Amino acid sequence: MKKVVGFFVLILVFLSCKQNIKTEDVALLNGYWEVKKVVFDSIEDKEYRMNEVYDYFRIVKDKGIRKKVMPQLDGTFLVNDVEEKVAVRYEDDRVFIDYTTPYMKWSEEIIALTNEELVLLNKDKTEYHYKRATAINLMGDGKEIK
Repeated sequence: MKKVVGFFVLILVFLSCKQNIKTEDVALLNGYWEVKKVVFDSIEDKEYRMNEVYDYFRIVKDKGIRKKVMPQLDGTFLVNDVEEKVAVRYEDDRVFIDYTTPYMKWSEEIIALTNEELVLLNKDKTEYHYKRATAINLMGDGKEIK
């Protein structure tokens, strides 16, 4: 009996820990995001110390774009014309990003979203953990790059 009660308490704690994404939270997606870790369903996780490419989101009224951009040492980004159209979709208590290119369509669920963290889950149960991108400072002097 104790095991059954413990099991239900564990499930209740697990379910209550999931972040409930609200409509107003979607604005936090806007900006530059750097992948810090990828969690796979069946193989070992992959940690990223540094990325050559960031994801840039610009979403207004649940529609927008995602682009891959390359950070430069002066704090700017190299950008090309390739972009994915995105639409935010709300389904029950879950929030999805639907991507569209001329070649394919796919979706990812937003698992967590704060000003500093983004976690996306794709159909293969792979989690992408992002952190908000910051300017590159090789000098180590603590000065902000504008």
